[in-house]
Amino acid sequence: MDRFNDIMVFSHAPIIQQHVTGCALASTAWIAGLSYERVLARAEALDIDIKNPTLWSETTEARRLLQSYKVQLSPDEIPFTNWESLPDRALLAVKWHLEKGKPHWHWVVFTRFGNDPIVMDPKKGLKNNIRRDFGRIKPKWFIEIFNP
Repeated sequence: MDRFNDIMVFSHAPIIQQHVTGCALASTAWIAGLSYERVLARAEALDIDIKNPTLWSETTEARRLLQSYKVQLSPDEIPFTNWESLPDRALLAVKWHLEKGKPHWHWVVFTRFGNDPIVMDPKKGLKNNIRRDFGRIKPKWFIEIFNP
């Protein structure tokens, strides 16, 4: 069992986003094994405004936040083709849509625990934030996570 899966699945409860644009912060918290509040404080220290809609319409701020925790990411967004072809860890863009001609999405984290794939969805109001209902989740693209 590697550190990432150990932390994310068994060592702490799902992290729920506390702000409308907080899916990037909650996903970062899951990946880094930290609390939402701690990641929020880091975001504020990096001048990342939690009320800024670019947290779900651009990748720059989410990447900057993850990289501040030394998380290594693929340089590009990779189109989603199918669940089987995903890497062992990825930040997925789901619920992709256009608002006033600009793309928007919701961030979730994909990982495999052994051979068991799961999606950790920080959306408030879900019965279970650890998801396996892949037919209902519609990723558009992903950013591969190479560590931790």
